[in-house]
This record gives sequence, structure tokens and C-alpha cells, in this order.
Amino acid sequence: MLFDAIRAEGYRLTKNRLQLFWSVLLTPLLFAVGGIAFHIFTKSKGDEMAAKVGLTVAAAPVNMAEALAFGANYAANGVLMICVLIAAAGIYAGDYHWETWRLISARNDRMSLILGKVGVVKLTALAATTAFLIASLVFYAAQALVYHRPMTFSLDGAHAGQFGLLWLLAWVRVIQFTLIALLTAVMTRSMMAALFVPWALGFVQSILGQAMGMFGWEPHMWAPLLLLPGLDYDTLKMAIVQGTAPAVPTAESTMRALVGLGLWTAVPLAGALAWFRRQDLSKE
Repeated sequence: MLFDAIRAEGYRLTKNRLQLFWSVLLTPLLFAVGGIAFHIFTKSKGDEMAAKVGLTVAAAPVNMAEALAFGANYAANGVLMICVLIAAAGIYAGDYHWETWRLISARNDRMSLILGKVGVVKLTALAATTAFLIASLVFYAAQALVYHRPMTFSLDGAHAGQFGLLWLLAWVRVIQFTLIALLTAVMTRSMMAALFVPWALGFVQSILGQAMGMFGWEPHMWAPLLLLPGLDYDTLKMAIVQGTAPAVPTAESTMRALVGLGLWTAVPLAGALAWFRRQDLSKE
């Protein structure tokens, strides 16, 4: 039943090519194209300055493994999360908007229908973060080509583990953000609300994160780590790359960040499932 729901939702999403482009390809494409333009511009300016002072710059090799670390570290950026949210809002609230719930709810159980939508959004987030990794490789490859620098690939086991954990964490962060849209869609039955509420909530949380000192909060305290999933994400990132982080989180703050991000992931999903099971869909 769940597989059928995922397959049906996936089929509907693949037919909406514009939505797929916006949610999966737009951010990586902008980053890759913008990165190529940036390298070309800085190369021309650098050549002009070097010619004026008669300076010759050595062509150091570009380690392409660093592109993977860069992509994993910045995969859950704000632009990509908003773009994935576009697809999530359409998937979660589309049947309310088009009044098609009553047509499909008789063909599958309600939990499978909702979890099928969540599964497709997870696959969309997976595709978007993977595309951003590819865009990061393009960014670093363009640097090597524009500056005529050789390309290498050096990645030891420790850095490979960091890369994998960072990418997994970024994927979870994107999913967590879209689950706010799921709860909003079920409660309001509105596609606009599903698109706007997570963005507005994230904006407010970012302001709170900048103003923690006004409330007497420190980044390791329970209150900000329970209220700010973005802080949880940043704390866990620092814990993963503790060899290079300027301030390594303690085991206690890392545990609190795990709890905070886990609650922001599980509670919206559980709330949406509970609300949807009791919802009257006869007119939807």
C-alpha cells in the first residue's frame, strides 16, 4: 500500500516538469553557472593586477575531494530549502487545492497516502542535495580549468566519513523543513499556507538566532536548541568537523541538538498523521 502511494505521487511529480526544475535543478544550476562566471571574472581581474606588478602565481592543484566536502557542508542552504519547499507544498496540499482527496482516499489507507507523499518529498530532497554536490564539483572543476590548475582527488577515510555525515545531516535538515509544510497543509488545507508558513517560521527563527543574547541564551542551552532547528543543524555540523571547527560543541550540547532536530522532524509528522486520520475528506 505504501509503495503504491509513493509510486503514484512520484508519477504525478514527474509530470510536473516545471515544479521539478524549480525544486531540484534551479539552485544547483544557479550555483554552477554563477561559479563559472565568478572564476572567469576573478581570473581576468587577477591577471590585470599581476601584470601591473609583474607577479607570477604558481598553479597549485585543485583537490576535487574538497568539492564534495563543500557541497555537503552547504547543501542545506536557504535557497535550496525554499526551492524544495515549492515541490513539498504542491505535493502535500495539491489534493486539497484540486479537491481530489475524495477520489484517492478510497483507494488506499490514510497513513499510506500521507507517508507516500513524505517519501516522494524525501526523494526530491535527495535529488536536490545530490544535484548540489554535482554543482560543487562543477564549481571546483571550473576553477581548475579557468586558472589552468591541475586536478587531483585526495580523500582519506576520516574526511570521507565527515563528507557522508554532513551530506546525511543536510538531507535530514531539508526534510525537517518541509515537514512543517506537511503539518500546515493538513491543518489549513491551503497550498499558499503550506508554502508561506515554513518560510515565515524559518525567518522568525533566524531572527531569534541572531538575538539570543537578548534572552540570555547561550548556543549550548536547551531553550535555543529546542526552539531553533537551524542552530541544531549548525551545532551538529560543528560536531562532525570538530577537527577544523573554531568552537567544538560538547557531548551534552551535541545530544541536545540531536534531540531538538529530532523533535522538529518527528512532531510535525506525527501531528499531521494524527490530524489527517480524523479529517473529513468528503468535500475535498
